[in-house]
Amino acid sequence: MPDRQTAVATRQPPSRSNASRRRKGGRWRRGWFIAALAILSALTLIFHRYVPNSIGNLGSLLDTFLPWVGLAVPILAVAALVRRSATAAVALLVPALVWGVMFGDLLLPGKGSGGAYDLRVLTHNVDAANPDPKATANDLLGAGADVMALEEITPSDLKVYKAAFAAKYPYQVSRDTVALWSKYPLVETKSVDVGFAWTRAFRAEVSTPEGKVAVYVAHLASVRVGTSGFTSDQRNDTIKALGRQIADERLAGVIVMGDFNGTANDRSLAPLTAGPRSSPSRARLASSSVADSLMSASPSLGLR
Repeated sequence: MPDRQTAVATRQPPSRSNASRRRKGGRWRRGWFIAALAILSALTLIFHRYVPNSIGNLGSLLDTFLPWVGLAVPILAVAALVRRSATAAVALLVPALVWGVMFGDLLLPGKGSGGAYDLRVLTHNVDAANPDPKATANDLLGAGADVMALEEITPSDLKVYKAAFAAKYPYQVSRDTVALWSKYPLVETKSVDVGFAWTRAFRAEVSTPEGKVAVYVAHLASVRVGTSGFTSDQRNDTIKALGRQIADERLAGVIVMGDFNGTANDRSLAPLTAGPRSSPSRARLASSSVADSLMSASPSLGLR
């Protein structure tokens, strides 16, 4: 019988260059979902004003916590690293850049120190349950403010602050839970009705070396985040009431200080922030709960 010869084909192992190309190509094919989330976070930062308030005040809620959207970048960066995705890594540059443009200056050294000024103002919610008001008073004295507003002061704590500030701030006025201390004379003071049964706001004229300035001190209604969304209707009503008072202000220099239970990004604060943003010589907003505080006064008066 003739011999049968069987040919066996052997598969050659892939070359190292081909395997390397496949690995590199895989890095770009992986992580598209992570990349999509990165782009979505960037779009949220850019177009947050288009999120409506009609459902649970979601727009105001997003405005209030807008800087925290940036946390998506490091979280997604970890996911991209685990997936070894070049696509996700490149996509993450977009929200990182957008966040840097919007809020990066807040991280720069010396941002809080400001530049040249004629009047330095400070506002702080001291907390009604503060266990050590004396320590708080000492911290506030160290800030070196010329005019200082405090909110949520109890009658007993008010005595502590008065004693601590007496030597440095000879001029003082208080209304229920809000108070003002000044190095300069307080020419006129009056309560401001913002819709509460008790006084939560007042107006004072401060006679500074550069001229008189109207200072409004307010502690507006609280906001809550619950099952019904961002409940801020009462706070918004107090904002509107205070805004109407400021709109009728006769002095050119106006400072609005206090705890507004929101950030300057919150669109609901427009009655207070629209004036400061559109007319720097008219008024500025200073809040103990505002992320990007705005401070100034009359054309001849620079504040920090």
